[in-house]
Amino acid sequence: MSEIVLRLNDKQEGAFYIMEGSSILGEMVIKIAGNHLTVFHTEVRPEAEGKGYAKQLLDRMAEHAATNHLKVIPLCPYVLAQFKRHPELYAGIWNKEEENEIKHDH
Repeated sequence: MSEIVLRLNDKQEGAFYIMEGSSILGEMVIKIAGNHLTVFHTEVRPEAEGKGYAKQLLDRMAEHAATNHLKVIPLCPYVLAQFKRHPELYAGIWNKEEENEIKHDH
């Protein structure tokens, strides 16, 4: 049975990890700053692909953001695609303003 754990360092940088025992099957790399949670990257190990792990990481991140009143900046292509595909599910946590500012800065 897999479980998802959040590990952050003292700078509030880290990841949600999907674990099977002591093995990491996938991760969603994030940083929390103020009331923003930025998602940089989501990756699932090749042998664990196709099992819905990325979606489980997304659900856990969205739950964490909602519970902690954080607005998500989805820089990760997977998360951004899911937010755009299901905007009604993520409307309460999606920070579109910051995302647009970041895109225009680069």
